Amino acid sequence: MGGSFDSQPDLFGAPAPAPGGGGFRPLAERVRPRKIDEMAGQEHLIGADGPLRRFLSGGQLPSMIFWGPPGSGKTTLAEICASALDFRFEQLSAIESGVKDVRRVLEGAASARSRGLRTLLFIDEIHRFNKSQQDTLLHAIEQGVVVLIGATTENPSFEVNAALLSRMQVYTLHALGSEEIRAVVLRALEADPLFAGREVQVPGLEFLLRFAGGDARKALNALEAAYSLVPADEGPAVVDQALLERALQYRAPIYDRGGEAHYNTVSAFIKSLRGSDPDAALFWLARMIEGGEDPRFIARRLVIFSSEDVGNADPYAITLAVSVFQAVSVIGMPEARINLGQAVTYLASCAKSNASYAALNRAMAESSSRQDLPVPKHLSNAPTKFMKQEGYGAGYRYPHDFPGHFVPERYFPEGMEPKPYYRPSAEGREKYLAERLRSLWPDRYDDGAPSNATTNS
Repeated sequence: MGGSFDSQPDLFGAPAPAPGGGGFRPLAERVRPRKIDEMAGQEHLIGADGPLRRFLSGGQLPSMIFWGPPGSGKTTLAEICASALDFRFEQLSAIESGVKDVRRVLEGAASARSRGLRTLLFIDEIHRFNKSQQDTLLHAIEQGVVVLIGATTENPSFEVNAALLSRMQVYTLHALGSEEIRAVVLRALEADPLFAGREVQVPGLEFLLRFAGGDARKALNALEAAYSLVPADEGPAVVDQALLERALQYRAPIYDRGGEAHYNTVSAFIKSLRGSDPDAALFWLARMIEGGEDPRFIARRLVIFSSEDVGNADPYAITLAVSVFQAVSVIGMPEARINLGQAVTYLASCAKSNASYAALNRAMAESSSRQDLPVPKHLSNAPTKFMKQEGYGAGYRYPHDFPGHFVPERYFPEGMEPKPYYRPSAEGREKYLAERLRSLWPDRYDDGAPSNATTNS
């Protein structure tokens, strides 16, 4: 494949490099879309009924946050918005900029507004701004000094302070699909002067698409790196899988201990445990270990899981989980991975019940609305003679003085009907707890079978 290249100046007025010239910008920059119709993916935002397309057609643009993975088009969309509405475009990186830089840009925007010019301020990695840096933007947004577009790979509800978030619309960008990445690559092969005048064959395209993982920039950078290794002869340039593997060497694990991938991986790990799939749980455990996750973090999650999702179906689970947490704290990596593997396989394989966790949620939901109900006198503590005279503790029956160490008693507040918050499952040891409770409290547990607990009850 080959093709012509549009040598028009780019968005910022800089001339595009001529074919064969030196000093090329990266391929991903050179072929960045300039118009909304050239964008790949994000149809929910830029399609016929998408909000961004409607904003641009209406000539108005709110302040926004673009939340999405790398290479999904956040910067490109911001540039397209500025160009389509003829806004001044100012760009800052939150990694490199501070409050002084933000104020300088805002002063320039205020001056431009007095001349009838509007400014779009694009802040990449906006989640890296601290609270004081984010606060410097509030007044400018409210007064219309700038339209702010912030880009982030992290969940903005966690990383952007509430005051700033309330003034901006949040739009989620998705990782590009394989066909969308394919379209980006083919467009680059047709449009960029690097490939002009020579037939380019890419039999390794499927490998390239898998490598990109939804990141268009990554795909283009990989293509450019591999093409640079093609011998400069007269025949077709063949970019096959072997050439791509030689150029790229390997694909590093995609795992950011502080980022979205971290939370998604942990979620998949816990759900595999809950689903009693030890093999899938081990896969996600391995990914976390290889990604450099703190083993104590993993061990803490296992301790929580042992009560939340195993509970009384296997009371030994929490003992094992706590022991593994202690072992991990003492031993450290890499040996601690062995302890984690034992805990993961046991917890995934054993009986499950969230009945105790669900019961606590039910009790807490109701207790918050019944704070006015006093503790019954017979259940109250009576540490002084005066309190005994007032009836505190009077009539309390000590269960160990009765056969079976049990006596029917009322333990709920006066005026409140007893309720079965705890609904034991029929799994593991909890089955026997259910049978005992039905025998002790037949009026409360009268359904004849344990309940399947849910946290949504």
